[in-house]
Amino acid sequence: MERCFVAQQFHDNYERKFYYLRLSVTDVCNFKCTYCLPDGYKPSGSRNSSFLTLPEIKRVVSAFAASGTSKVRITGGEPSLRKDFTDIIATTAQTSGIEKVATTTNGYRMEKHVGEWREAGLTHINVSVDSLDPRMFHQITGQNRFHQVMAGIDRAFEVGYEQVKVNVVLMKNLNYQELPRFLDWIKHRSIQLRFIELMQTGEMDDLFQNHHVSGTSIRNHLIANGWLLKAKEKNDGPAQVYVHPDYQGEIGLIMPYEKHFCETCNRLRISALGKLHLCLFGEEGVELRDLLQTEDQQPELIARIQAHLRTKSVSHFLHDGHTGMTPHLASIGG
Repeated sequence: MERCFVAQQFHDNYERKFYYLRLSVTDVCNFKCTYCLPDGYKPSGSRNSSFLTLPEIKRVVSAFAASGTSKVRITGGEPSLRKDFTDIIATTAQTSGIEKVATTTNGYRMEKHVGEWREAGLTHINVSVDSLDPRMFHQITGQNRFHQVMAGIDRAFEVGYEQVKVNVVLMKNLNYQELPRFLDWIKHRSIQLRFIELMQTGEMDDLFQNHHVSGTSIRNHLIANGWLLKAKEKNDGPAQVYVHPDYQGEIGLIMPYEKHFCETCNRLRISALGKLHLCLFGEEGVELRDLLQTEDQQPELIARIQAHLRTKSVSHFLHDGHTGMTPHLASIGG
């Protein structure tokens, strides 16, 4: 259905415009990653809470598209655990104004299903692979699925993806020594490695103190070895992307502790329970679900989102030691 009106571009008081929606469709995950859910998944919310339905997802994506959003990332937890995951992709991709439909997955279902995801309209895919050593992979994720995930990446190229992004959280005393191995891995592969700096959330103080590696040290290593910064597009995520003439792959650095990290913020988050989150490390969230029940509520939905954007802070203040209210990254989609 075509939009009946074009709303104003979502924006805040700091002249930041929001082209990118991270949409969580579940907070359930079957992995137990050290930096996210070390004790495994535990249900959040009340017993009566349920995840966004497909019609609700359609309405929230349509509202964002009407307000200038052109990219949607479908996240979790592990989004492919939803039985209607392919339908969610198709519904998002068919929304007028949405140009990029991405997902972030742990990859365990990719080998079997990535072809149908692509046919449904998934344009970009990120896979979490925190080690190229099967034993270390098992230690970090709690799952002995390394070869299954790698087969899924191979399958993604076979079905037509020109590039796959691979997310890596490098951690001191765990997988940080694998940096040279990761770089060698992408020399002749069209993979964008995305090194994500370990972030301190409410439940992870000890882990952060023991394993945090500064993204600046990785960047300095890259620059010293001939890697060059690549220009961004308006709906790109927060990564600083580096390229090298001798490498087919790329490196993306996500460094939330940099002082000016928030100046280019262009993304908003919707939780699997239908709350708007203005920042990964922000507040309890703004309830939207009451305005997702009918299509004719879209103007009111857009107005509520824009009104709360006026309260968005200039920064997450992580560099000042603030960890916010987010208990773990799976709770609102990372």
